[in-house]
Formats: sequence, C-alpha cells, structure tokens
Amino acid sequence: MVDTAKIKGQLEVMLDEVIVELERIAHYDKTTGDWVAKPDGGEVGEADENVEADVVEEWNERRAIVAQLETRFNNIKRALKKIEGGTFGTCEISGEPIEEDRLAANPAARTCKAHMNDEGQLPL
Repeated sequence: MVDTAKIKGQLEVMLDEVIVELERIAHYDKTTGDWVAKPDGGEVGEADENVEADVVEEWNERRAIVAQLETRFNNIKRALKKIEGGTFGTCEISGEPIEEDRLAANPAARTCKAHMNDEGQLPL
C-alpha cells in the first residue's frame, strides 16, 4: 500500500524545488496560468549582430527549459490534487494501480509502467 502522507511530503519538496528553478528563469503569468521565460539580461538591440543572436539563442534555450519545468510543476500539482481527492496512484490510461516502485521513482507519475511511454500524450 502506498504511503500517501510520505509521498505528499516528497511532492511538496519537489514542488518547492521546481518553483525555485522556475522563478530563477521565468515569471508566472497569473492571467494565463503559464510560466514565461525571462530574458537573461543581455542587451537586445546592440550593434553587434552576434551579440543579438546570442541573446536570442539564450532566450530560446530558457523557453525550452521552462517548458520542461512547467510540465514537472503541473504534474506535481496534479499528483497533490489526486492525493487530496483520493485518486492518487491510479493510471490515467488504464485505471489500474500504478506500481509502488514507479511511484517511488517518480511520485508525480500519471501512468503505470505499461503506459509510461504514453504519458506524454496525456492532456496537460
């Protein structure tokens, strides 16, 4: 049997860590509910085209990192809501219980091992 109190504590720590990472490179847009990458402080509009290209490249890299972190953020928040709602540990595809070792490795897992490769297909 899964110890949801223990997993809830782990998820809360994970959420705090993800928020710290997100706040370092993004800001939360309350209007859309999305995290938006911040520029790194480089000077866009400088005369040197190489500097401008570097700034744009860095911003694009931040956007990709923010997308990954935002997915983790959303999965952790979803897992915490499932704990509160009593549905934690159930595969979102099959409805079967998620294996304990899978939840130990990834407490925010949304699927059982049989469907873990399909987890990216689930709606956000």
